[in-house]
Amino acid sequence: MVQRAEITDLDFSIADMERNIARFKDQKSSDKAFIDTRIPGHEREIFSIIGNGVQEDASMRPQIPPQDFHMSMIRAEPGKGAALHSHLTQEVFMPLTGQWAIYWGPTGDKEVILEPYDVISVPVHVMRGFRNAGSETALLLAVVGGHDPGRVGWPESMQIAAGAAGLVLDDQGNLRDVARD
Repeated sequence: MVQRAEITDLDFSIADMERNIARFKDQKSSDKAFIDTRIPGHEREIFSIIGNGVQEDASMRPQIPPQDFHMSMIRAEPGKGAALHSHLTQEVFMPLTGQWAIYWGPTGDKEVILEPYDVISVPVHVMRGFRNAGSETALLLAVVGGHDPGRVGWPESMQIAAGAAGLVLDDQGNLRDVARD
């Protein structure tokens, strides 16, 4: 049997609906949302749009609370992006501008290039990473599933490199900047 949405007379005022809008011009980005962001080649800005997703910067406050998914945008210079990592949920990527390499596997040896509006869904637990494969600053849309998508799984080598760059995770999985503490 096909389930159909219930028809209701539920209505929102414009002011009510404004609380569900995240205008990009008002977004605050983080350049330390994850432990890999100070490691050369992984510098990038993260804009949490809906929910905190799996980011590790506890100071980030998205304008729209989590639903059953989390959405962010990543802005990166050519050659920059996320190190190899995993999630407890699937992750969907869609380039908004530029070309993005999505790579995966235990050592990240498999890769595809996505153009604007191409979409890839990376399954649960698969090690993945991404980088701006173009020649200009570019934006990538990322969506992770679940109301609470858990924390990022980082290889031990990445945790060691991040620690050397001054970023570590506390016992709750939140980022600590030991270089500035």
